[in-house]
Amino acid sequence: MKLRIPLFLALCTLLSLIACDKEDSKKDTPWKLDNEAQFVKISADKEYIRLVSFSNRGHIMYKELVKGNGETPIFTDQVKVRYTGWYKYDWEKPDTYNDDKGNVITNKIIFDSTEKRNNIPSTFDVNPNAKYGVVDGFSTALQHMQVGDRWEVWIPWELGYGEVGGSSVPAYTTLVFEIELMEIVE
Repeated sequence: MKLRIPLFLALCTLLSLIACDKEDSKKDTPWKLDNEAQFVKISADKEYIRLVSFSNRGHIMYKELVKGNGETPIFTDQVKVRYTGWYKYDWEKPDTYNDDKGNVITNKIIFDSTEKRNNIPSTFDVNPNAKYGVVDGFSTALQHMQVGDRWEVWIPWELGYGEVGGSSVPAYTTLVFEIELMEIVE
């Protein structure tokens, strides 16, 4: 009898965790689908160029804003970049808008930016698995940029923060970065 109670409690706990996981999955589904649809829309836009990830897990899209003329970093390099990363709660709405009650809604969420840190370039490893590595999609962009380039880069959730999300980015989020490659660290 003493053994049955702990086993019963363990089984109940396991079932509740599975049920919670399914509920979380249901909540994520509309967000995931909206983010995937936006990435498909950008992928079809002729202004953007497709780059296959070096991990072969997908592709990113980019648009060149400023053309550089320097060297291109490789996987083992460190780089200095200025950047802004953002996403939207609703891809169909503008960056800010008024709701039906007149409240101003901020729809474009800037989750990280060197502008917030006095525009001082950040140093990153190009390798996403390194100590100061970036997400796979950011790494892919860097390995195609030249020093001096500034790009707008769209990263699908699979090459961004994935199914888990980041500290201030929900799971299944399409990311947009404006990246300026300042230098390759020697």
